[in-house]
Amino acid sequence: MSEVVFTRRIGWIPKVIREDGELRVELHAGADALHGPRTFSFPIGQAHLDVIRDDLARHLLLWMAVLPLCDAAGTRGALDEDAAVALLDPILLGPASEVDGFFGEKALNTTTLIAHGADIRLLERGQLVDSLHSATEEPDTHRLRTYVANHGRARRGMRLGPLDEAVLRYTGQYLNSSTRPGRHPDAVAAGLLPEVLHVIATGERASAGLSIPDGDVERLVERKHAWRRMAKAVTGAVRRAHPGLVDDTVRSVAFLMCSEASRRARESSTMTDSVEDLSEAIVLFLRRYPGSNEEAFRSQVRSDAVRDTVRSILDETMGIQIDWGDKSLSDIGHEVVAVMHERHPELSRAALQKLGNYFTYLVK
Repeated sequence: MSEVVFTRRIGWIPKVIREDGELRVELHAGADALHGPRTFSFPIGQAHLDVIRDDLARHLLLWMAVLPLCDAAGTRGALDEDAAVALLDPILLGPASEVDGFFGEKALNTTTLIAHGADIRLLERGQLVDSLHSATEEPDTHRLRTYVANHGRARRGMRLGPLDEAVLRYTGQYLNSSTRPGRHPDAVAAGLLPEVLHVIATGERASAGLSIPDGDVERLVERKHAWRRMAKAVTGAVRRAHPGLVDDTVRSVAFLMCSEASRRARESSTMTDSVEDLSEAIVLFLRRYPGSNEEAFRSQVRSDAVRDTVRSILDETMGIQIDWGDKSLSDIGHEVVAVMHERHPELSRAALQKLGNYFTYLVK
């Protein structure tokens, strides 16, 4: 039997339990064979509990130090408790300089510490304990995503200027370049918005007259060529007009222009593909029967009169009186098709066949 002695509000931070009279740190980490988190624990003393309870910075650093041991245990192995216990005094009871030195000799994943409020400047200088003086129990995922995005750019030798950041925020590409772009003027400081709009206008002028066709897989190659052609035109124009912008910013403007052009083509295709022919509307309605195709039916059959006629014909089909005898479903289907053809000679063979299948499915 175990009882929780101390825990913080965030479940992933290790807690202290008492098990059979012994104080132990318990944490969820690593992964089992089904990729679920494993639970590990190791013994501590009262002095260690006092520090864990009173010093969030030391508590977080102990967590970071133990995690590699949990990973080393694999999906089924046991935690090396001796190695975990050996971490307690240096991290929880040692002076800050020794703690910093201890971690300076190891590869440390600092992203969790950044999410919990670590001072990035001090952290990068190796002053781990001091960097966590303003740490918080609640992780700030937005702060972490911002750091990861900018750290990735810095590794590529890319430093954002104020206008770069503003354009990326406007297009929604600041934190994740693979996010679908959009226009977010509220995300930009008012003083920079006119400059941002000037950059966007450059992209609009460069993409004017170009288009990206809508279509299925058969037009995929054509779509790719059109996308690349527009992206090249936009990036070239933006680089010439705004040479101070970094590549990520320029690409975000091209991504926005291409994405919007693709959406316009898709919307235009939906409008021009409107179904007004009664036979086509019947086939469309019953295309997935007995599954529903209602959404496509409503979006493509825009005429209320056509939609009402389709439903009326379905009701009429189900009202046909059949002399069942010893007929098979196939015979019945043929009879329904013949009756509806006599009543509605304007209907196509495909529409009549759908009606026959509709009738036989419902009566079988």
